[in-house]
Amino acid sequence: MKLTTRSKYGTRLLLDIALHSEGGHPVPSKDSADREGLSLKYLEKLVKVLKQAGYVKGKRGPNGGNVLMRAPENISIGEVARLLDGEEPSPGCEGDVSTCPRAAVCLRRSIWEDASMAMYKMLDSYSLADLVKDARLCPMDHPPAK
Repeated sequence: MKLTTRSKYGTRLLLDIALHSEGGHPVPSKDSADREGLSLKYLEKLVKVLKQAGYVKGKRGPNGGNVLMRAPENISIGEVARLLDGEEPSPGCEGDVSTCPRAAVCLRRSIWEDASMAMYKMLDSYSLADLVKDARLCPMDHPPAK
């Protein structure tokens, strides 16, 4: 039920692509890595997962890079977090009645599941478009492309 660097960095990558792909121009991974202060190697691993899930598409060549495959308003932050982090099981519990006969009625498990659902519900209420709008209001956090 925690957000890892994978989901945080993946969201930052998608935001960078959204901010710097004006007119559908591809955004080179190296440029995104430099702007976001991320390792290019780590960022490329995230790009691979995001490509497989249909969020971004890569274009090869000297003017290549990454472009969004979906409009920012159609990408929820919650779905990106689920993709990159997965929904973690309750701490210390597999939730399987074959390993724990109390799994179906366990209050500790129920509390963690409720908390996890609340977190993802909140994240689902925000889209990449919300982050783009916010970033444009705070340009110091995301300088424009050169």
